[in-house]
Amino acid sequence: MQKFAYKIVIIISIQLVIAAIHIFRLGQIFEGNLYNLYYSYFSDLILPFGIYFLLSANEYSIPFLRHWSVKALAVFSVATLAEILQYFGVYALGVTFDPVDILMYGCGVILAVIVDTQVFSRMFKFWKFEDPRPAKSNRL
Repeated sequence: MQKFAYKIVIIISIQLVIAAIHIFRLGQIFEGNLYNLYYSYFSDLILPFGIYFLLSANEYSIPFLRHWSVKALAVFSVATLAEILQYFGVYALGVTFDPVDILMYGCGVILAVIVDTQVFSRMFKFWKFEDPRPAKSNRL
């Protein structure tokens, strides 16, 4: 369980960095087209990234979230559904439909999967979930 606590600290840190980027409006350093791109799409990239890791924080108590593909599919599906609802005039997590947003959601999820499965799992020995219960034996 202590290993899982380290993972939670990293996940909370990711969330705090995402929040700080939005609170301190770091996009103000950009000008012109780069400014417009940042404010149009950065949140569409970074929020799915953060939500993926929020789901990772629940791996201990919700077993079906332990595989990266389940988390990725859940985050991408909900974000895409919200964008499709915007197309039909239903304001869900935003008010303006933009098909590029869906692409950015996908990029954010893919980035999260890469960081989860390729970076953090190699950097931190505690990152990969290991069930603390002993394995069941098939012996009679």
